[in-house]
Amino acid sequence: MLVEKIDKNIQDIEPAELDALHKEKVYLESDDLLKRIQRVQTDHGKEIGISLNERKPLQQGDVLFHDERNIIYIDLFRDDVIAIQPNGIHEMGVIAHQLGNRHLPAQFEGDEMIVQYDYLVEELLKDMGISYIREERKLKEAFKHIGHSHD
Repeated sequence: MLVEKIDKNIQDIEPAELDALHKEKVYLESDDLLKRIQRVQTDHGKEIGISLNERKPLQQGDVLFHDERNIIYIDLFRDDVIAIQPNGIHEMGVIAHQLGNRHLPAQFEGDEMIVQYDYLVEELLKDMGISYIREERKLKEAFKHIGHSHD
């Protein structure tokens, strides 16, 4: 099977319809969401080629195949992350500046800044007294490095 386009996400399907379907999952690392071309395997052993025409990255729950009886969709492994929980805008600005100097990609959910686990970042947060938790979390999207140079 070759998938060239993603038409829907599992969140777009009514729960009653979803319950009636045979479900297969393709488990990916969050970094794999950025790959437009890859060969994957479902949790039932079915091989699928992905060759996306669009530059839009894959997302948690994207449907690779769906008919009246079956659905195959993407599920993600958990990432080791640090969820930074600053106490106010000043702390957020200070830690954002520190992490920005390291060119560390971040995501934001609610009042949290989420970065991939790094022991140096953890030490920095401890030294600065900034609140955080380290946990395994399913991310909605991959961490993206933004190209930058100091010209």
